[in-house]
Amino acid sequence: MTTTLAFPALLRLIDERSTAFRAAVASAPSLDVQVPTCPEWTLFDLVQHIGEGRRSWAATIAAGPDAQAKSVAEDAPTAPREREAMSAWLAASTQELLDALREAGPDRGCWTWWGASQSPQTCGAVARHQLQQMAVHTYDAQVTVGAPQPLPTEVALDGVEEFLFTCVATTSAWPHKPTAFDFHATEGHSWRLTVDGEGARSARIPTPTDADGESSDGAGVSVHGTASELVLFVYDRIAADSVRIDGDAGLFDLLREWEPEE
Repeated sequence: MTTTLAFPALLRLIDERSTAFRAAVASAPSLDVQVPTCPEWTLFDLVQHIGEGRRSWAATIAAGPDAQAKSVAEDAPTAPREREAMSAWLAASTQELLDALREAGPDRGCWTWWGASQSPQTCGAVARHQLQQMAVHTYDAQVTVGAPQPLPTEVALDGVEEFLFTCVATTSAWPHKPTAFDFHATEGHSWRLTVDGEGARSARIPTPTDADGESSDGAGVSVHGTASELVLFVYDRIAADSVRIDGDAGLFDLLREWEPEE
């Protein structure tokens, strides 16, 4: 199974995760309950974030490659609290994003916030990141209603690499001793994040084949789990004891605390 999803698959899966998100919200007894994995938000806040965020990215994509980030227009509708209207509003938000992506195609340039990363500034890369946004926030909604589900395998396998390439990669110097972080998915894919004076860069590496999967030569720390567990771990949705960590677990604290200058 490849870890990089084709553009049509990205759009299909964004739609599927959006449907799963709406289903979780529809099952909630209250919209005012706190989201355990985003404790500063209520479920209604999360709904608002999802809808407005997809509309904002749709506007950014439609504005063309030379435009800066576009915010939601002042007269754009906000999320209604009535359940049926809310579901329709969420569906329309996702459709705006999908329509903008289809119109632009994967190769057209697009403003993004990840200029110095390993991900290109294209609509295809935006679609890839939007899928992970929807997947992780769908998990947030499911946790809130007491029905968490693992991320779909094809989404999660792409998600580990997408996180490393987009959210971690930088040309800012790592302020600590050079080291490497290895990520091993039980589905048979592995990645190495190297941090040093030239910044942070990731690459695919061979997956350990020994019986217990402990080999990770050259890494200061390695983490093992399903692809879904790895994605949820790097996004701080599950605790460290939900995965297996070999080596210096404290390196993850340094990585989370690091704030590159760029």
